[in-house]
Amino acid sequence: MASIRKRKDTYQITVSLGYDIYGKKILETTTFVPDHTLTPKQQEKAAIAFAYEFEAKIKNGYAMDGRKITLKEFSERWVTEYAQSHLQPGTVQKYKEELNDKILPALGHLKLSAIKPHTLLSFYNSMLKDGVRKDGKSGGYSAATIRKTHNVLSSLLRSAVEWEVIEQNPCDKVKPPSAPDISENIKFFTPEQAVRFLDYLRKPYSCKISAHKRTDDTGKEYSVGDYTVQKETPLQIQILLELAIYSGCRKAELLALTWSDIGFDTDTISVSKAVTVIDGKPIIKTPKTKSSFRKISIPHSLILRLKKLQVSQAEYRLRVGEYWKGGEWVFTQEDGTMMNYSTPYHTLQNIIKRYNQESPKELTLPLIPFHGLRHTAASLLIASNQDIKTVSARMGHSQTSTTLNIYTHSLEAGDRKASDALEAMLKKQA
Repeated sequence: MASIRKRKDTYQITVSLGYDIYGKKILETTTFVPDHTLTPKQQEKAAIAFAYEFEAKIKNGYAMDGRKITLKEFSERWVTEYAQSHLQPGTVQKYKEELNDKILPALGHLKLSAIKPHTLLSFYNSMLKDGVRKDGKSGGYSAATIRKTHNVLSSLLRSAVEWEVIEQNPCDKVKPPSAPDISENIKFFTPEQAVRFLDYLRKPYSCKISAHKRTDDTGKEYSVGDYTVQKETPLQIQILLELAIYSGCRKAELLALTWSDIGFDTDTISVSKAVTVIDGKPIIKTPKTKSSFRKISIPHSLILRLKKLQVSQAEYRLRVGEYWKGGEWVFTQEDGTMMNYSTPYHTLQNIIKRYNQESPKELTLPLIPFHGLRHTAASLLIASNQDIKTVSARMGHSQTSTTLNIYTHSLEAGDRKASDALEAMLKKQA
């Protein structure tokens, strides 16, 4: 209950709203002037009624008043009251990480109304300075990273405007550092490199086993010297990497595939879900956009290899019995559960490194991330003169402009080839 203090002919009403980040008590105070034609008893009752009304108004309005609520307080309400019910779990997780790692430590204590364009400009400039990174890397954050921070903050404050907490979004008046062209940052295999990589996947490779000790059947220990064995890349790893190139699917989409998604009779795969990792646990989600729901044609030869993998998986499942804990995932761990989210990346890196160790310098492959196989797929399609609408549909892009922006390099290469072809044709006619 609000406190009421009589002062001569008026009443002072005080409402406590807890403590700020510095431990100082937050108080809201007003003055009530009673009708002096009333009896003292009636004036007191009127003051009490006013105090109840004032307290309710303050406590209900305080949390949504840009002059009084901090960015940290608002972000907490925004996450619970909006983000968790309107956004994908993976997106919510990324927003929370961005808030907790970068935004709130710098701006969380500020009232929303105190966040001005120049405040944000100073914040973004500070992110460019050496020593601000929490990952221990030298230098400041990249322009691309700062733009991501800006987008999260802008989304948050946009909601504050829509909820009439503040009048305008300061992010609208600030330009974060320019990020380089997306197409300049992507890593992928050229057609020639992709051919060498796919060929290498199916070839046995030599693996050196270092000297070590063993124990025989009698329990006696003996030493074994260095020796070399021939190994093969596991079939499911081969297929995972081949499918990434042939389909252009995202890692999250590939790992979420079940056997019912494989069109053995139609030579297709159906993409209707993806996996995201939240607090270390895999969560199945629906794709972000309608265009991400798609059916992709793949080579019949790859369908036959998928069938071989399915049969092999079923036989293994029968052998291990109750050890099998998974469902119908195409790509699994040993116990049948979904393949670990980090496995595709690390496996690809190891295969490329091994290939480069065995190959002449002029034939080495770039050390691309797993997402680079998706970029490879799109680049190969464009290089084979597929129209941009078809490429965009296979990639699951909602707009062809996205495809155009990302794969400028391939389009420029195609344009150069077109120019050379036109020149050659005209020279023949001359």
